[in-house]
Amino acid sequence: MFFRRVAPLVAAVAIIAAACSSSSGSAAPGGSGAATIGCTVGVSWNNFQQPRWAAKDRPSMQKVVVDGGGIFLDFDANLSNTQQLTDVQTLINQGADVIVLLAQDDKAGAGVVKLASDNKIPVIAYDRLIEDKSVLYLSFNNTDVGKAEAEAMLKKVPEGNYVLIKGDPGDANAKTFLPAGWDEAGLKAAVDAGKIKILADQFTDAWDTTKAQNNMEAIIDKANADGKKIDAVLAENDSTALGVVQALKAKSYGIVPVSGQDGDTANLQNVAAGLQYVDVWKNANELGKAAGAAALQLCKDKTIANVALPDGLVLPANAPTKGNKVVDFTTPGGNVVKSLILSVQPITQENLQLIVDAKWLTKEVLCKNATDAATAAPICK
Repeated sequence: MFFRRVAPLVAAVAIIAAACSSSSGSAAPGGSGAATIGCTVGVSWNNFQQPRWAAKDRPSMQKVVVDGGGIFLDFDANLSNTQQLTDVQTLINQGADVIVLLAQDDKAGAGVVKLASDNKIPVIAYDRLIEDKSVLYLSFNNTDVGKAEAEAMLKKVPEGNYVLIKGDPGDANAKTFLPAGWDEAGLKAAVDAGKIKILADQFTDAWDTTKAQNNMEAIIDKANADGKKIDAVLAENDSTALGVVQALKAKSYGIVPVSGQDGDTANLQNVAAGLQYVDVWKNANELGKAAGAAALQLCKDKTIANVALPDGLVLPANAPTKGNKVVDFTTPGGNVVKSLILSVQPITQENLQLIVDAKWLTKEVLCKNATDAATAAPICK
């Protein structure tokens, strides 16, 4: 179940208590129900403003938990550190045996881990790293995401003026892993060789599309004033990439190659229409499934080192890069955490069929805006 902030917290707690026995728990295959397993999984999302969390991650995670006989409870913190801590305390009060946390930032993540640790509850750091060796870090290979973005862009635009549109500065993905992947792909080497000039390097608070658009419009204005042409934009994710494309349209700048990652519907439609060059597809359905399975295991055994995904749970293309058992991961802060890191797939117009074959989007939805024959993907013609 999911509750938006439309009523006082007390009312929300009452709703949870009334609903848990029906909508969130169901009989697992083989007839064992939630009461038999005794597993309540509490999930704290930092926001549902980015579309993938509610559309992809949440339903697949919930299905695995409920099909496994567990109870699934979740809240949207709406980008608030304070609210996220309140939400997690509520989940603990409601009997959560495991916390799955999409952290608002490092500060919120640390507070949640302490709160959970004080109550002897394991924490899954979901798709955003928390610098604490007690968590299970479950994500995609975000360095590989950055590498795939930059490799595609450098192949498309090997020389010229680049703009870097990064995500939230409080997210390790934005400030560490994705930039590391860019450099691994050769961005820094190209800059050092004088082949690429960085016109702007801008973080985007909360990965917000409107903020990315505003930032990009200011960058376009400055580039125009300086008489410089923007040849490519490395945007770290899809919400920032949407803002970049909207800024290019608002300024009548024309089509510029833009990167992104997540596989959001609007962005894949932009790839099909020729407005975004590459979208590194993180199959969030599979990440949600992995989190649900890991949470159910942690209900039975709180030892994170013992977690292993069931064979065949995750599609082969997205399988963990180092196998289904947890492995050590060294964080930027020098901590060693247990991790499960899934694989990713870069998508351009040439391989959009993968999106259709995986039933991520139908061809009709994918090609909805690809109306210009000159720029539309082959699959849409």
